[in-house]
Amino acid sequence: MPDNADPVALDDDATLHAMGYPRKLTRRFRAFDNFAISFTIINIISGIFSSFGFGMGAGGPRILVFGWIGVSVMVLFVGAAMGEIASAYPTSGALYFSAGKLAKRHQGAWSWYTGWLNFVGQVGGTAATNFAAATFVQAFIAMQWPSYVPTAPQTVAITAAILLVQALANTYTVRLVAVLNRISVWWLLIGMVVIVGALALIPTHHQSPSFAVHFANNTGFTNAIYGGMLGLLVTSWTFTGFDGSFHMSEETVKATVNAPRGIMRAISYSAITGLILMLALVYAIRDYGHAAKADAPPVQILVDALGVDTAKFLLLIVIGAMLFCGLANMTSNTRQIFAFSRDGAMPGSRWWHSVSARTRTPVKAVWLAAACPLVLVVPGWWSHTAFTAVVSVNVVGLFLAYGVPIFLRLRLTHFQAGPWNLGRYGKPVAAVAVIWIAVSNVLFMLPQAYPVTPESFNYAPIALAVVLLIATVWWFATARRRFQGPVSYGSPDEVAAMDLI
Repeated sequence: MPDNADPVALDDDATLHAMGYPRKLTRRFRAFDNFAISFTIINIISGIFSSFGFGMGAGGPRILVFGWIGVSVMVLFVGAAMGEIASAYPTSGALYFSAGKLAKRHQGAWSWYTGWLNFVGQVGGTAATNFAAATFVQAFIAMQWPSYVPTAPQTVAITAAILLVQALANTYTVRLVAVLNRISVWWLLIGMVVIVGALALIPTHHQSPSFAVHFANNTGFTNAIYGGMLGLLVTSWTFTGFDGSFHMSEETVKATVNAPRGIMRAISYSAITGLILMLALVYAIRDYGHAAKADAPPVQILVDALGVDTAKFLLLIVIGAMLFCGLANMTSNTRQIFAFSRDGAMPGSRWWHSVSARTRTPVKAVWLAAACPLVLVVPGWWSHTAFTAVVSVNVVGLFLAYGVPIFLRLRLTHFQAGPWNLGRYGKPVAAVAVIWIAVSNVLFMLPQAYPVTPESFNYAPIALAVVLLIATVWWFATARRRFQGPVSYGSPDEVAAMDLI
């Protein structure tokens, strides 16, 4: 991964023009900004607090701690393989664009399916993150005012309000979003230090060091190995969205190196800080059975260890982290919509890839990125199971979208690498990444609780099948005749003349 890269390769506009696109977006994101968006979307505070309770029943501390370490290493392989591709194809289209370019045949089909998996996964991620934030907001209100009773309609309404605010923030200026993403990094880091410090210093009792290997299987399945494997999903759920750095390539300075570095830094920093937070929560557990059965186990751990007042303060940090995460999710989703529409792959493409002359942002794409998660959230008004069924495709869709271009890169006899590359290790790293994505996606689609009921059923396979069925019918009905993959708007000189000044 040479630091003395060819200056021509670091000419952002020349690179974009060589791929057949004029410059429409403003490059305001520097290296730290690019890293910040992926670090914010991964969001260790949001991810761990949202899924910790599931892990307590699926393997317990042994899987929460050592599973975090193992899965983090595997995700680094995925990030490194994606980083190589991001360096070679630094565009907002990211995964679907590179899939179309790396495919030997049927470029349009590879690009089509990757783009729609990525789109649905990102929409599901925005919906799930903001719904979780709304849930935690209500938990805080209920702690502050015990007479308050959270309801599903109130959760949906709060989620809608959050989406509205995030859309407004993404509408008016990229600079504001970049500033908010910088703030979010420090919010996450300082928040993590505050939470860990409180859990380490305030309680008079902590679990013994050996508690890290304590195993618990409350999934209902008698096979302990199966229960423990399910616990790996806690880390996998957290490590999604680092393609955000890739999607922001057209707004990043020296994107051929800063986008892949953003991906790798976001994953590695999240792995380290997340492990520290995980250990702090594990060792602060007082009554394991009581906490595991609570509606929000991590909140119960905070209350048991620190008292209600301190727990409420720390809960505000968690809510803030979730709100930042949702904002960054929407920003990344907007850029994917912009690029996918630019190549004519979405209904109403002319609308969604238009850029505001005043703010230089794809404003219409922003509001589509806000409206689609709202549509997914609405079923939660009357059925949490229905909402879970809709957003369960989030992680599966994203990781499949990650896996397709990496798999296609693996099939190539010659890969034209960018300035940031793995050299001779590129193919072995890509192979490990593809294997892990396959294994983790199988885990995501297996039953996660027994007995299997309509409430506990894992709807991810059905949701994924519905998405693929719609994409397939659409492809054979009309799309294959008009969409051949990423388009070129002309030669480098021709597209350079189309640049927005």
